[in-house]
Amino acid sequence: MHEEIEELDLPREPKMLEEIEDLYAYDRWANHRILEAAARLSPDAFVRQTGSSFPSIRDTLVHILAAEWVWLSRWGGHSPTAMPEAWDASTVDTLREEWTKVEDDQKAFLSNLDERGLRETIAYRDTKGNPFRQPLWQMLRHVVNHSTYHRGQIVTMLRQLGAEAPATDMILFHRERSPRPRPEPTS
Repeated sequence: MHEEIEELDLPREPKMLEEIEDLYAYDRWANHRILEAAARLSPDAFVRQTGSSFPSIRDTLVHILAAEWVWLSRWGGHSPTAMPEAWDASTVDTLREEWTKVEDDQKAFLSNLDERGLRETIAYRDTKGNPFRQPLWQMLRHVVNHSTYHRGQIVTMLRQLGAEAPATDMILFHRERSPRPRPEPTS
């Protein structure tokens, strides 16, 4: 038996620039959720070693932020070899201050892009000095994917510490932004 499926007023398929803007809005939303969860930790739990790619939740957050900053710098023609020494990552609050600056710079960068700019090839060096050239759209997508991967690690670390871990699924982001009411559960 087939159920009737309600026809939805779905949005048209986005252009690449709209997709990139959506990905970065998601990235900010998910980063904020992870930072809120980290803010509820004790200072000891924030830096406790849990045995993941990076030793602690703090170190993993710093890695995510540093990667977002490094890529943003590359898009602007600079190839840093390390994160800024002036960053204070001792607490969630100080880390969030640095994150806000990077997010603001990302928003400004994205606001000046057009579809043609996404396809431009960017030359850069990785943190070891190796040269690369890639289309900007690939790098933009990589950053969001990279952050998603490490946020997943933080979710596991939070659970290992017995802390509440937020859901950061992209579909939840879209549901929260959707103007349509959520369907009522059927019995």
